[in-house]
Amino acid sequence: MTEHLLKILVVGDGNVGKSSFVDRYVKGQFNKTYKMTVGVDFSVKLLQWSDKEKVRLQLWDIAGQERFISMTRIYYRGALGCVVMFDVTSSSSFLSCRHWKQDLDSKAMLHNGDSIPCILLANKCDLAERVVSADSIDRFSKANGFVTWMETSVKENKNIGEAMRRLVQEILCVQSSLDSFQSGPQDTVYPHLDSECNSRGEGCC
Repeated sequence: MTEHLLKILVVGDGNVGKSSFVDRYVKGQFNKTYKMTVGVDFSVKLLQWSDKEKVRLQLWDIAGQERFISMTRIYYRGALGCVVMFDVTSSSSFLSCRHWKQDLDSKAMLHNGDSIPCILLANKCDLAERVVSADSIDRFSKANGFVTWMETSVKENKNIGEAMRRLVQEILCVQSSLDSFQSGPQDTVYPHLDSECNSRGEGCC
């Protein structure tokens, strides 16, 4: 049994639902009480990815205010993927996604210098007071190099598992293509992923 260890960042402004997203994904729980993250919270989830593969995810939930200080470089080190989240009822949190993505691209890179795979999540889509349109999210996602974007509702458990599966699939595809250019034992990783990698496409909600 092969086990892959993937460090995934969860970033975005404060109060967009990052910690609730991680709790819902890892523990299957939804906590209505808002608790501000200080620095970074760390969670682990083990996935049975295939008959022969397990994926151990390290989820780093980074506090919203961290974008304004220099600590993010330390937190980003070794990350292979990222969730960038905003609140569809907050235009400012959507605008901040550009800064988060720029910060990531400048500090978190793959061995070949490429940006790490990122998925954009439009959270709280269950709320009526939405102010960010799907069209604007779609344009922003494509213009800023996101793998894809999805609408999520942590409260209603909408697209939580689906979003993470899409991101993990992309990370494994990228790692597989990187490994194929390296000599050594790494060359024999992820053979069954070829069809999934080739069938990638833009998708949302």
